[in-house]
Amino acid sequence: MMLVAHVSRATLVPVFKSRATVFLRARWYSTPTELPLPTNSKVWKSVDEAVKDVKSGDVLLCGGFGLAGVPDTLLSALVKRKDVTKLTGVSNNAGAGDSGLGKLFNSKQIDKIVASYPGGNKAFEALYLNGEVSLELCPQGTLVERLRAHAAGIPAFFTPTGASTAVEEGSIPTRYNEGGFANGVKIPGIKKESREFGGRKYIMEPAIAGDVAFVRAWKVDEAGNCVFRYTQQNFSTVMAKNAKLTIVEADQIVPTGSLSPNAIHVPGIYVDRVVQSTAPKQIEHIKLAPSPSSSGEQSTLSAEKEFAQKMRHRTAQRAAKELKDGFYVNLGIGIPTLIPAYLEPGVRVWLQSENGILGMGPYPTAEQVDPDLINAGKETVTLLPGASVFDSSESFAMIRGGHVDLSILGAMQVSQAGDIANFMIPGKLVKGIGGAMDLVSNPDKTKVIVVMEHCAKDGSPKILKECALPLTGARTVSQIITELAVFDVDRKNGHLELVELQEGVTLEEVKAKTGCDFKVRSDLSKL
Repeated sequence: MMLVAHVSRATLVPVFKSRATVFLRARWYSTPTELPLPTNSKVWKSVDEAVKDVKSGDVLLCGGFGLAGVPDTLLSALVKRKDVTKLTGVSNNAGAGDSGLGKLFNSKQIDKIVASYPGGNKAFEALYLNGEVSLELCPQGTLVERLRAHAAGIPAFFTPTGASTAVEEGSIPTRYNEGGFANGVKIPGIKKESREFGGRKYIMEPAIAGDVAFVRAWKVDEAGNCVFRYTQQNFSTVMAKNAKLTIVEADQIVPTGSLSPNAIHVPGIYVDRVVQSTAPKQIEHIKLAPSPSSSGEQSTLSAEKEFAQKMRHRTAQRAAKELKDGFYVNLGIGIPTLIPAYLEPGVRVWLQSENGILGMGPYPTAEQVDPDLINAGKETVTLLPGASVFDSSESFAMIRGGHVDLSILGAMQVSQAGDIANFMIPGKLVKGIGGAMDLVSNPDKTKVIVVMEHCAKDGSPKILKECALPLTGARTVSQIITELAVFDVDRKNGHLELVELQEGVTLEEVKAKTGCDFKVRSDLSKL
């Protein structure tokens, strides 16, 4: 018997039967070794030429988180294009000063922004409240997922984030009339469709399609393959994959083939142009580890501020008891950042930061400061051994999916049913939603604890029958810890139970300073 074989892109494979040999055609999925390597370089020598195709009215995706990974070289080139106006900017932040989208606000080239946390830019906040610019405020995890969805050819999706809040209701104005808040709303917010799946409420969010993406990466080869460094990834990976025209500014441009295929975060298929980054890296908040000598220094705070600080630490110390060994924990800004100093002996936890860190370490020394390594509060941090870094899409998959054990946040108000309000005061404060709505979006799997002062600065209660401010989440909080007391929340039935009093606090004081009724545990304890 003679076998026939022909080596090519397809080959004949013999299959032996009892009386005959049948040949089946099987395809090879490789390429001949002689196939030439593409040599076209995506590198542009002139940044000004690279941005020449950006036009008025474009949707511009701008990577970066705080000032980490911000494509300031490309933005500086676009500022020179005075003919380009009416841009819609999409970014986590609105920039700061003359960095990020702040450059385009200063040059008056942006008419609208889609953002998660624009409040770091005071100039933008004033423009929005005066009716001079439009804002589509979007939860951080939803924003990055809307960008990822378009890149993957998905027109819309359902998410629990923002359900039963102003995001679903469309009650956050997109634009005020000229003259600002007092003159009414010119463009209302966008109401979202909602549905129930498995007994939970979800809202539909449309994908965001970008015309142009500006991204900053660490190493980029001439074929456009990108590698990011630490928290430089943030929104940049999904933005690079989303737009019709993606331009990457690289800290280092390297020859094709010099990057390990295992290390590439964005394959070159998504990238159209590469330029050399020349803008210096900046840090929004340099936060250093306290020096050993500073521990003995006398406080310069007033007696009132020193007392307030003591109360904040008291709250953090009690909250630390909720962290168990091996927990994955996300800590919000403010009081939550004080908690790690009070962990019980033997307790070790993994801190997650929504801008793309798992295994966040303490603040750095002056020698350790790295502009590509910041936390969600835009502060400098370090990494623990065993830490990992990733983009914002991956980060919020962990959060929404309930893989984080504990989420601890501050709040402006909390209701007796576990509703939380912590992101805006209508007509006054437009800091933004950030990641808070996502962090409280899966309370059955991720326990949500609020740590806060019991009363506002004017003495009014912050624990209420119903929140008066726009909600961050409905029936999401399981525990409230203040400098006065600890409450457990029955989210299903909408009741509070007082379970602990802080040292020196009486039940009568807590009743007087709480804006709703609550049950008292029979074995009420004091700390």
